[in-house]
Amino acid sequence: MTIPKKNQLVGLDIGSHSIKLVEIDHSKRGPILKSFGVVGLPPGAIVEGSIKEIEVVASAIKNLYKNLKVKNRKIATSISGYSVIVKKIDLPAKEGGDLEATIQEKAEQYIPFDINDVNLDYDLLTSEPESEDSSGGSSRPTEVMLVAAKKDMVEEYVGLLQLAGLSPMVLDVDAFALQNAFEMSSPEQKGCYALVNIGAEELGINAVKDGISMFTRDSSYGGAQITDAIMKELKVSYEEAEKIKLGGTKVEKEKPILEEIFTSVVSSWAQEIKRALDFLATTYPDETIQRVFLSGGSSRIPGFHKYLEMETGIPVEMLNPFSNLIINEKKFDTKYLSYMAPQAAVAVGLALRSIGDK
Repeated sequence: MTIPKKNQLVGLDIGSHSIKLVEIDHSKRGPILKSFGVVGLPPGAIVEGSIKEIEVVASAIKNLYKNLKVKNRKIATSISGYSVIVKKIDLPAKEGGDLEATIQEKAEQYIPFDINDVNLDYDLLTSEPESEDSSGGSSRPTEVMLVAAKKDMVEEYVGLLQLAGLSPMVLDVDAFALQNAFEMSSPEQKGCYALVNIGAEELGINAVKDGISMFTRDSSYGGAQITDAIMKELKVSYEEAEKIKLGGTKVEKEKPILEEIFTSVVSSWAQEIKRALDFLATTYPDETIQRVFLSGGSSRIPGFHKYLEMETGIPVEMLNPFSNLIINEKKFDTKYLSYMAPQAAVAVGLALRSIGDK
């Protein structure tokens, strides 16, 4: 897909631990990585998707823009967590019914918030039934992907981007941005697979069959659990705990404590993923997840990959969103890119969006 220059967007993934920016140029040769950068956020600036220190976050975004010398101010960003509901629903086939009104009416059953407090969007997964069948009854139901986001959260993110001098054009959901990045990097992947994204405070799962999401779930698990436990057990600062977690600071005598922290947190993640996959197996008994693809900064935690394979009995791979992008090796350090790849997945998926997308 060649996106005209004027429709291109910068992908900005705003996480609770860091902000990732990706800019992609669409050329005749294919998509080219134009800019990529990450800026860390102080703890507490964003908590469970809610922006607590808007000035701090806006200034981090401005610095990222300045350091990367990015000119395009039109942004695609995404949200996730408890303020977002993603649900696949079947609408009974109706003759001449107003689809929009039917969806609005149906949505109220599935959304645990007041319908007036959310922005509602949907995507048709099957075409609208056109006519009745020969028996006079209507044809098959219409499958609809329903997405609802709390208005106050949407306003918070729009306000943040405007404060940073940017124009938000597309507001996506993390799970779908990730799916976008995956489909571009692994176009040959068919059948059923699960995309698992583990950030600092959130573990997102999206089970996909033939390019259509069957089920998504967000849980409050993530790398911050390890950081908090290290701070508490070793009585060190947040910065020091982060270094220890990433292996930057070697601690010999506390090794057993660290191993215990890692094992208990990582096993809780693996069990959460297994629960979601078991639920999926019960809901869709005919479908089998053939592969799990991992992304997110915390998916790099040593040993997690193998542990998850053991727990689920499903092959696990790391997702590399850069794999099908044209990379200028004079401009980018390929070692750094391959290290950062899991963290960049959502931002790459966002950068693939264009103005006017649904």
